[in-house]
Amino acid sequence: MGMSSKRNPLRLSVLDQSPVPAGSTPSQALANSLDLAQHVDRLGYTRLWYSEHHAMDLLACTAPEILIARAAGATERIRVGSGGIMLPHYSPLKVAEVFRTLHAMFPGRIDLGIGRAPGGGQLEAYALRRNRQGAQTDDFPKQLAELRAFLHPERFPDDHPFRAIRVAPTAPGAPDIWLLGSSMWSAVTAAQEGLPYAFAHFFSPIATRQAIEYYQRNFQPSPDRAKPEATLAIGVICAPTEEEAKLLSASVRLLQRRIRMDDRRPVATPEDALRELTAVPTAPNPLLSFTAGSLDAPEEGEWPRYLVGTPEQVAAQLHSLAEELQLDEVIVNTITHSHEARLRSYALLAEAMEISR
Repeated sequence: MGMSSKRNPLRLSVLDQSPVPAGSTPSQALANSLDLAQHVDRLGYTRLWYSEHHAMDLLACTAPEILIARAAGATERIRVGSGGIMLPHYSPLKVAEVFRTLHAMFPGRIDLGIGRAPGGGQLEAYALRRNRQGAQTDDFPKQLAELRAFLHPERFPDDHPFRAIRVAPTAPGAPDIWLLGSSMWSAVTAAQEGLPYAFAHFFSPIATRQAIEYYQRNFQPSPDRAKPEATLAIGVICAPTEEEAKLLSASVRLLQRRIRMDDRRPVATPEDALRELTAVPTAPNPLLSFTAGSLDAPEEGEWPRYLVGTPEQVAAQLHSLAEELQLDEVIVNTITHSHEARLRSYALLAEAMEISR
């Protein structure tokens, strides 16, 4: 089925995790991210988000707000934001101040994507805790309400003590808040709160349809959105031939396996990845608990985590996915060992999807 004539052309956006290629450095990965930002800005992508991950040799993006500032200053048109800020680690007022500053510098171009996951292991989550006394309480709904009110102070009740706080720097408007997630909890919360919603399909593809359709059906209008706005992030690798795309994808296939084993090493070359993927794995010691992960292929949902092929093949799959889920925008995440292959993948996809302006 082709795209309905009633729907807008499908917008494409980018999630960049600043992957570190084996044999390279985190500094070079950050330089690659800046180069990619300028590249996708020229190509006509709608927005560029940076993720937050902690204590990984694999990903250099521990501080998305710094990458946002650098990328927004080096681009002209594209919206730049967080995909996302892991709010449980932080004070809502501090996050509001950071993103108010970004909004004042780049008005109308800043997205504040908020997540609830730790973005790292248990030890990193503990080290990031605001309060280490006693058991940690999940106060995310309260944090989210505070953050939204700090960005729009008129939403605090008249008798709320925080209503008197001036979140500087003041500027007309505010960053656009998105709720990010990979579960039904986030879909329910985004619908109840009347926020735009981004589902991390590349991370957890099982509940994609259920989460997005629930959100669309149960959305409650709010001052932030009058109607639902949903998107999803999906992995993509495009190359001139299907064979080359599949070879390039070996790196991310190995990456996914390693992460399930709590192995956070940098992105392997396709050749090294194929050798490791096809090697006979060592049998786990039956005397040890093997709960860190599994060598088995990750569970796939209705759509794969990663779309791999020629740009025409990938474009057709993206159009079909967007039509099925009634989406006007899809966020693509591309990880390859070669920075040049990553740039080329985004360029090929932009051309096939006809997003260039």
